[in-house]
Amino acid sequence: MTRPFEGVKILDFTQVLAGPYASYQLALLGADVMKVERREGEDMRRTPLSREWAERGLAPAFQAVNGNKRSLTLDLQKPEAIAIVKKLAAQVDVVMENFRPGVMDKLGIGYEALSAINPKLIYCAVSGFGQTGPDRLRPGYDGKMQALSGIMAITGHPETGPTRAGFAVCDVLSGATAAFGVSSALYQRDRTGKGQLIDVSMLEATLAFLSGQIADWSVAGHRQQLSGNQAVSRRTTANLFKCGDGHILLAVNNEKQYRALMSALGREDTLTDPRFADWFSRNENEPALRAIIEEALAAKPAREWETILEDAGAPCASIWKVEEVIDHPQVAARGAIQELDTPYGRLRFAGSSFKLAHGGGRLDRMAPELGADTDAVLGELGFDAAAIAELRAKEIV
Repeated sequence: MTRPFEGVKILDFTQVLAGPYASYQLALLGADVMKVERREGEDMRRTPLSREWAERGLAPAFQAVNGNKRSLTLDLQKPEAIAIVKKLAAQVDVVMENFRPGVMDKLGIGYEALSAINPKLIYCAVSGFGQTGPDRLRPGYDGKMQALSGIMAITGHPETGPTRAGFAVCDVLSGATAAFGVSSALYQRDRTGKGQLIDVSMLEATLAFLSGQIADWSVAGHRQQLSGNQAVSRRTTANLFKCGDGHILLAVNNEKQYRALMSALGREDTLTDPRFADWFSRNENEPALRAIIEEALAAKPAREWETILEDAGAPCASIWKVEEVIDHPQVAARGAIQELDTPYGRLRFAGSSFKLAHGGGRLDRMAPELGADTDAVLGELGFDAAAIAELRAKEIV
């Protein structure tokens, strides 16, 4: 079955996480992504989580977002390499990069230079602050964006202070934004025949995902605070609670769910208690209600309560570790974690986050070893074996 972006060629200069995550989403959906790296490879190939994988140049974090891609090495400081990029740019549909603004222009392969060669080119630039504005040249890092965007101001507990999310949330949502931008531009080009520049700011991408919190302030004047594990609904029973062997997150947000919760806990008596008559009084008497709930929850472990409460109609989840959730029956039934046979054994990766009835995303091959496809890509440009050998001798590729 044909996938949405089969036939689309992408020249990908992105590195680390935000940019590669974006091009990975398109590669899963069939795009031919040619990843350009310096001759020694990008830093993510050798992150220090595993010495074994780092020495192979295939660190887990690199593999996670570079499957289905081809690898081409080029020394962009050399004119011959720039000439190769221009030849490729004449043939591809999309160029993606996440350098600081102006870097690609100085190399002679920025949007203006490449669009002059290929007017239908879609050029996606991902940066911390975008291509314009007073902070355009400042570096963008996930932690920095979490602090600057307001995420850390609402994440954490008042008694312990702000904390960052447990994963690079700004990187990946910026990558998702970039992939959406490229998809939109490709669709628009089909109708207009025009290429264009896509300017993705990590800060603005993050703010777009904080739309509810922004409106709380801009519309109602509500100042966000550190909310711990409290849901944005501000319902007393949408929070983290202690139970027999740890914690469980209750997502009880309406009256029907509240009644199901208290009945399942064997505390129907609270349903007529005036202290808990409505959500306002429940909030006012939160310590007393929490004590009642946690006293009941102490009788059983979290996973047992998860089944009991869910079956009763009170949404909740125990705290699952990553190594546990990838084997969750629901995850397995949906094939959300894909398995690949590789030279290093059978490996498992997260694939596309949505399913299409026809030609959805899939992972066909693991992330490429450094320069694995250099000869093939150059051959497609018309270089013969002797010419490629000469490029290697000159350390251009």
